[in-house]
Amino acid sequence: MLHYAVVFFVIALIAALFGFGGIAAGAVGIAKILFIVFAVLAIASFLFGVIRKG
Repeated sequence: MLHYAVVFFVIALIAALFGFGGIAAGAVGIAKILFIVFAVLAIASFLFGVIRKG
């Protein structure tokens, strides 16, 4: 599960770079939504991994 959390976190960071950095001006809205979605998935994966091991 921790592997998925790291992958989702990296994807969230890339989406944030595009969305908040102004790199993809036409897709800012989509990049911001993807950032939130993958950030939530990263947090959920991390929490489920911690609960599962505990």
